[in-house]
Amino acid sequence: MNIDQFVLNYLKRTESLFAKDLELNNEKLKSNIRSKSLIIIGGAGTIGSSFIKAALKFKPAKLVVVDINENGLTELVRDLRSVEGQYIPDDFVTYPLSFDSPAFRKLFIAHGPFDIVANFAAHKHVRSEKDIYSIEALIENNLVKAKGLLDLLVEYPPKHFFCVSTDKAANPVNIMGASKKMMEELILSYGDKLKVSTARFANVAFSNGSLLEGFLKRIEKEQPLSCPSDVKRFFVSPQESGEICLMACVLGENREIFFPKLDMERDLIKFADIFPVLLKKLGFEGIVFNSDAEARKNINLIKEGKYPVYVFETNTSGEKLYEEFYTDEEDFNLDKFKALGVISKSATYKTKEFDAIFKELYNLLDDPKLEKSQIVAWLKKYIPEFEHIETGLGLDKKM
Repeated sequence: MNIDQFVLNYLKRTESLFAKDLELNNEKLKSNIRSKSLIIIGGAGTIGSSFIKAALKFKPAKLVVVDINENGLTELVRDLRSVEGQYIPDDFVTYPLSFDSPAFRKLFIAHGPFDIVANFAAHKHVRSEKDIYSIEALIENNLVKAKGLLDLLVEYPPKHFFCVSTDKAANPVNIMGASKKMMEELILSYGDKLKVSTARFANVAFSNGSLLEGFLKRIEKEQPLSCPSDVKRFFVSPQESGEICLMACVLGENREIFFPKLDMERDLIKFADIFPVLLKKLGFEGIVFNSDAEARKNINLIKEGKYPVYVFETNTSGEKLYEEFYTDEEDFNLDKFKALGVISKSATYKTKEFDAIFKELYNLLDDPKLEKSQIVAWLKKYIPEFEHIETGLGLDKKM
């Protein structure tokens, strides 16, 4: 099944949401990417690899891809080299390592200077919030490593720096979203030293680790599906996720945050509305059960073309029933692009202030008895709109 085409068909789009913006800005994209040098961090994931595919259409001279997922990098290389007519620069190399390692600094200097640096390495899922250990890992990845990268870029500045954000950064209710909002503020504070931009966007349908990808994995293994009845999300295809990030990176002015122009009434979709269409596409009829135990017991229905699905009301920590891209307090422009909105922001904090803010964070992380409530309080101190939803339940408790 062609995932991008399935998503476009489901969303009733005849082409990419951003096709017109790509066409209108083709020359600017070409002039900023063709024959240029790119390094993509976290490039083995769904969004990072989609960014790479979007960028390769403009024929850069050099592409360096870094990701801790060695298997993901292997698949990226195989995928790119298995497509007829796919442009790949002669100077193309992948590295399975973390972007805060000494080896990364060495390769960054050796392969540089870079025209474009794009960072997709982040904790992006609400399920990242489990206990203090998972939260520390999330904070270290989304904030501590991000600051280290920014400090390196000050020494070796690119023409464009992009770091992906999330719609969950707007009025955050979970630690992941609040950390990404804090990351946005961190990035913006470096805007007097670098050209920086970011993007908040919808759920990437069937992306790595997403619920929709989980549907495909369960079907492949003939296991029941599990789906919330009440959660609504905006969706873009993997291809569209790469395109919005590429345009935010290259077309964005300094300190701009991009988001897709999607309508709260028309474009918010329940997960529970998607699984019947997907199952029908794959030749099944969904049969809903009220418990995961009942769904597991009835897995034999698959042989009859019926698929067991457990549908439940959401009750996990940090789970928002709907998402949004911006707040009323933010200065947003809906007229600059056909399908893209843009938030223009001044830095709330200066780089020097973040040195003190992060000193507080480092002291917290050094505490062997650190508790979740302390991280929530620290985030709320600098992200006042953060209203954490705490139920005591995590997604690891669900099927």
